[in-house]
Amino acid sequence: MALNRRGWTLRLRCAATPFGKLFNRTAASSSGCTSKLFVGGLSYDTNETALKDAFSQHGDVIAVKVICHPTTGKSKGFGFVTFSSQDEAAAAAHKMNGEVLDGRHIRVHYSNSG
Repeated sequence: MALNRRGWTLRLRCAATPFGKLFNRTAASSSGCTSKLFVGGLSYDTNETALKDAFSQHGDVIAVKVICHPTTGKSKGFGFVTFSSQDEAAAAAHKMNGEVLDGRHIRVHYSNSG
């Protein structure tokens, strides 16, 4: 319980997840949460085949999706890569983050949606 400026009692709720783990992507991978990676900074010319070829060097890729504008069909510059295991996803995230793909430095992070 805490009081706000007007003296009203506020109930504070504790989160089920410790605060430090909310922003720690390595904790998410080690707990087995996800094998799906977000890939940002893609060239607008990068297609799903090129993305799969680049990430297949680091493990068994089971799904690739480049996000496109629904009307124009042009790439929005980001996509997702799903691996068959969390270990392969972790290795790919570590090795591919900051690498150049189709002339652009890409950013690789764990996807928020598992």
